[in-house]
Amino acid sequence: MNPNTPVYLKETASQTAGPYVHIGLAPKQAGFDIFENNFGNVLVKPETKGERIRVEGRVFDGSGHIIKDVLIECWQANAAGRYNHPADKQIDKPVDPSFRGWGRTTSDFESGVYAFETIKPGSVTGRHGKPMAPHINLWIVARGINIGLQTRMYFSDEEAANAADPVLNGIEWVGRRKTLVAQKSEKDGQVVYTFDIYLQGPDETVFFDA
Repeated sequence: MNPNTPVYLKETASQTAGPYVHIGLAPKQAGFDIFENNFGNVLVKPETKGERIRVEGRVFDGSGHIIKDVLIECWQANAAGRYNHPADKQIDKPVDPSFRGWGRTTSDFESGVYAFETIKPGSVTGRHGKPMAPHINLWIVARGINIGLQTRMYFSDEEAANAADPVLNGIEWVGRRKTLVAQKSEKDGQVVYTFDIYLQGPDETVFFDA
């Protein structure tokens, strides 16, 4: 055989992330206290700078049913607009050592609601020096999903910043941009942003390639 002839291998059978993804990745929330350190949904400490907010919502399948065993991870900048990661080179913005900027949670098995306790992020400087509107990156896995889905959550009270955001403006179907905007409210004196995620259907959330 010619050594330059490509060899094609058979495709490995795909697997979904369920139905026990929450037990393996967020065991304490599933009722299994087996790890000394658990990744949770509280991203803040008392000394963390910024406006305290709660992000919550539900994940719906293509039939409109609430998925109750979904796992969601979030990754966001701090209140100054900088990520707590070496790859962020925005030296003009300070790192907040009390804010790791990453969290993991599962939906509640009764109501299907997921939630993060965090702070509202600042604007991040994107490619070519263009500012991006405050946003939170989300990664979703659940049974029936072969590859984790990635999306963004923007804030309804940042209309001017959203209108200039290069990622939102890159979505060709203008009407679908609203699927990335969380609605602001107040519950028991706490600022809450509600962000429901639709995996399929007429209200399908916009998802991004890695």
